[in-house]
Amino acid sequence: MVRRFRGEGVQKVDGKGRVSIPAHFRRVLESGDPAWVDGKTPEFVIVYGDHRRSFLECFTVDAADEVDARIDALPRGSAKRRALETLFNGQSLPASVDETGRIVLPAKLRQKIGIDTEAYFIAMGDTFQIWKPETYGANDSDVDPLLDDLGGADIWTLLDEEEG
Repeated sequence: MVRRFRGEGVQKVDGKGRVSIPAHFRRVLESGDPAWVDGKTPEFVIVYGDHRRSFLECFTVDAADEVDARIDALPRGSAKRRALETLFNGQSLPASVDETGRIVLPAKLRQKIGIDTEAYFIAMGDTFQIWKPETYGANDSDVDPLLDDLGGADIWTLLDEEEG
């Protein structure tokens, strides 16, 4: 069974960059790590990307493997493959949750997205993102224009539309 991340919340970040992963996120990380067993800490991948990204995106091991397989299917040496390899493999790092449910965000990543004392976690289905709370709140979201275009229609009608 594939579990999905759900929910959002703000977590405190201490001076060493330690931040608690929401408990229900940890269960998804465990289920998405094929090497995880009870008593062990789950591993995952943090993609930080280049200067255009103002958030960190966290993938379970299974989700990262799925992305890697799609990258591997692209022609070797193609511009798309090189760009995706740079973003997904070069501008990322492996991470694990410690026994207390925390991760350490390296100073480089905290500085990149401007996290100081709080981090905002938002579920994105098979990934979750970590933002500076104020940056997420000011983010120009793709959601607002889409909801405005619905003109009051039920959002679930979007599930009936096919991508073209």
